[in-house]
Amino acid sequence: MRSHFFIFLSAFILFSSFNLKKKEKENLPQTPTEINRDSIIVYAKKYLGTPYVYASSNPQKGFDCSGFVSYVFKNFGMTLPRSSSGYKNIGKTLKPEEFKVGDILVFYGYKNRNVVGHVGIICEANGMQSKFIHASSGKAQQVTITSLDTEHYTKRFYKCVDVLSK
Repeated sequence: MRSHFFIFLSAFILFSSFNLKKKEKENLPQTPTEINRDSIIVYAKKYLGTPYVYASSNPQKGFDCSGFVSYVFKNFGMTLPRSSSGYKNIGKTLKPEEFKVGDILVFYGYKNRNVVGHVGIICEANGMQSKFIHASSGKAQQVTITSLDTEHYTKRFYKCVDVLSK
């Protein structure tokens, strides 16, 4: 009888230990593969209306395009390029039908179609009619949401990249 009690007690302790370790794992910080794409957009939208400031990634002062994108993803533990040109060779390039919320749109510069000059984050995925949030140096002069199918951005579109999936 006594041995049955110890077997039961040992099994109970082992099971409790397993559940405790499982709960500890659930509270670990998110890794990039576990980032909820919608959470990125909710966080990014907190900065709508923040002024455009060249070479800045400071929300108190303002953002430029790459400063905004890198700042948003840094909040989720990811380090992305601080310059738009750094997006030329990162991430997995996607076809329009593969675009997802949280993917990064990469554009050529306004004057030079050989140089990457602008980036933004897809906030509504719908292929080439997607909408993206970005720090605009154009008319808006602030963090704003724009449709990819506007002529200004369609002409400059270089690619869309997924930096969240491995």
